[in-house]
Amino acid sequence: MVNKAGILFLSFSLVFLFFFSSCSKEKKADVAETEMMDIHNKVLTVDTHCDTPMLMVDRGYDMEELHSSEDMRRGKIDLPRMKKGGLDAEFFAAYVGQGERTEQGYKKAKQRADLLIKAVHDMCDQYPLMVSLATTPDDAYRIEKEGKIAAFIGMENGYPIGKDLSLIEEFYNKGVRYITLCHSSDNDICDSSTDRREPEDKGLSEFGKKVVEECNRLGIMVDISHVSDQSFFDVLEHTSAPVIASHSSVRSLCDHPRNLSDEMLKALAENGGVIQICFVSSFIKEEESSPELQKELEALEEKYGAYSEINDEAVKEKLREEYMKVMEKYPRPSATLEEMVDHIDYVKNLIGVDHVGIGTDFDGGGGLDGCNDVSEMPNITRELIKRGYTEEEIEKIWSGNLMRVFKKVVELSHQE
Repeated sequence: MVNKAGILFLSFSLVFLFFFSSCSKEKKADVAETEMMDIHNKVLTVDTHCDTPMLMVDRGYDMEELHSSEDMRRGKIDLPRMKKGGLDAEFFAAYVGQGERTEQGYKKAKQRADLLIKAVHDMCDQYPLMVSLATTPDDAYRIEKEGKIAAFIGMENGYPIGKDLSLIEEFYNKGVRYITLCHSSDNDICDSSTDRREPEDKGLSEFGKKVVEECNRLGIMVDISHVSDQSFFDVLEHTSAPVIASHSSVRSLCDHPRNLSDEMLKALAENGGVIQICFVSSFIKEEESSPELQKELEALEEKYGAYSEINDEAVKEKLREEYMKVMEKYPRPSATLEEMVDHIDYVKNLIGVDHVGIGTDFDGGGGLDGCNDVSEMPNITRELIKRGYTEEEIEKIWSGNLMRVFKKVVELSHQE
């Protein structure tokens, strides 16, 4: 005979256990999310490279406005999204493409750099309740405690220096705290990782050695992202302070000349420096070739010439617009957040967690599936926790390593 009471009791028990189990899982998930945000909000979060000043100058981009990152032609960084993503400090890059190595070329490059630097100052003046200019490591922590965003300035490409060493101090006085020695083409300072028009890698020039020495004297971080392999080793030989790679990744995981080899990473660790992992997909994973895309990109280069050799900013803007349309027509799958963190894992395992950080290159090509703009930065912390990183390690990756280098560079400087 069926015991209905027993069946009812058993059914009730199973329902109760299922409900309790579901609630427990949900509670655990909530706790994990809460813990993640607690860590993310507790540590100082720093991104060492974005190209947003270009948008401010060329497109009147308003940093106070909340923009959508879905449109490839709009920016990935603004002040509201920085707040949402819990990013405490950003190094805004004054990027100047390589042009002619002539007096006129140097003059135009300096004018361009000055405009981009001024845009960062203007942003801080216009929105003083949201963002403040930062020039020292201590500034970042102080500004974060005030509930504001710290805006640092880096200069991407030493081309605006021309051959005038005195301009380095002028840029320092305007707030520049790192200089990326070159960009995609060779310049008077050093050879570039992506310019092999002359097969020989000549490395750091005699003038470049003086640039490194002057940066050391002033307390400007020397940035070796974009430099050739020989330039990299020459810089390490001549610098008296640790260096940074503000936005580079690991060559063993993605064979791109912009990335650092194992030998370079080990040398960087011996120098006490840090590599800030870049979010450009082609530096994270090797991409499948697209003949159609390549054909249209070649047509653009035939129409406008090499981007780095265009001196007219209006022409550059037209090229950028047409380039974005081509990229929208032939979209390439983005690398994922998880694939980016694989690079962090690799650096940690090879040279230690003390030598790795974050340099997104947002608005300069950076963007990942899972972290496509600054509002999604907590996803990085979530993935690090998922992989077993401790709070101390997460703090080092987000800012501790970079700030250690920055402080050492300042400590070793000897301004007269």
